[in-house]
Amino acid sequence: MLQRPVELANYMSAEFGKTLDRFGLRRSSGRTGICFDNAMAESFFGALKNERVSRVTYLTREAARQDITRYIEFWYNRKRLDSAVGYRPPRGVHADYEKLRIVA
Repeated sequence: MLQRPVELANYMSAEFGKTLDRFGLRRSSGRTGICFDNAMAESFFGALKNERVSRVTYLTREAARQDITRYIEFWYNRKRLDSAVGYRPPRGVHADYEKLRIVA
């Protein structure tokens, strides 16, 4: 079994936290066992499973990859309304963000 240094294996360690504080950075996740860190990812994968994957039988991994990619790129990002961003498609929200970023 591959052994990792303790500081790499546990990114929530006190030493890691001190390093982030020193550089004025914040952690991208909370304490161990806090479920809210994964809420958006869980929501996405739940939608993917319920809206697409569980409704299709894939004969090959490649067929699954292509179909899931199409779902994400042409349906989820462009047309599907997302309650987390005001019932707008994620791609539209991202485009608005980019416009504001350029203006700023």
